[in-house]
Formats: sequence, structure tokens, C-alpha cells
Amino acid sequence: MVRIRLRRVGLKGQPSYRLVIADQRASRNGGFIENVGFHNPRTQPPTDIVEEERILYWLSVGAQPTGSAANILRRTGTMARYERLKKGESMESLVAEAAAAKAAAAPINPRTSHPSPAAGQSYKKAKEAAAIAAEGGDDVGSS
Repeated sequence: MVRIRLRRVGLKGQPSYRLVIADQRASRNGGFIENVGFHNPRTQPPTDIVEEERILYWLSVGAQPTGSAANILRRTGTMARYERLKKGESMESLVAEAAAAKAAAAPINPRTSHPSPAAGQSYKKAKEAAAIAAEGGDDVGSS
């Protein structure tokens, strides 16, 4: 069975994911059929980029999304558009609607919400250092 699922990419402790079409028997980061999107949970709000036309095609030929992929597709509105596709709306109008929604969406800050640690530093220490720098940044020049 063909699945729409997440494939982990990124550095250790700094995950981002590709939304891929893969056989369910393939390993998580193994072979895949097609790359159809991207998900970065470390930005605020999370970055979700999907190729609407390809996702709708794969759903229409029987691909099943995993739980995490289905949540992403619900958040982007793709699952609602797929339900409308099943009821008879044309693919072109749905893809045009998705493009308009993407253009109208608020821009996402490319900075991640989690600071990356320096060499040899743990994430906990990196967060503490960022908090101290944020607090200390307001007091600069007051002495």
C-alpha cells in the first residue's frame, strides 16, 4: 500500500520533515516514490508547504496518509479539498483555490523558535543562554 508520510531530514536535534509518497514497507528514511511537501515544526507557526495537485492526485488513486501527515494535510486544508474533489469539483478549481490561500497566508518567520546549541553545548544550556541574552539585552547601556 502506498502511504503519504513524513521523512525526517535535518541535523541531530533539529528535525524538519519532507512529506513523501512511499511504500508502507519502506523504512522511514528509505526509498520513496515522490517528494510532495515540507514540514518544519521549529518555526512559529510551523511551516507546512504542500504540492496540492500532487497530493490530491495521490489521494485520489488510493494513497493513505499516516496520522502525522493527515494532521498536516488538515491544517493546510488539503483534506477538505479532497472531500470536495470526491463530490465532483474539478481539480483545477481546487488547485487554484489552494494557490490563492497560500498567497493570502501570513508570512512565516524563517527563524526557528529553538536556538541551536554551540559546539559542545546542550540544548538546555543553549535555551538558558538565549533567555539570559534576551533579559540582558534590555539592560545594555543603562549602567
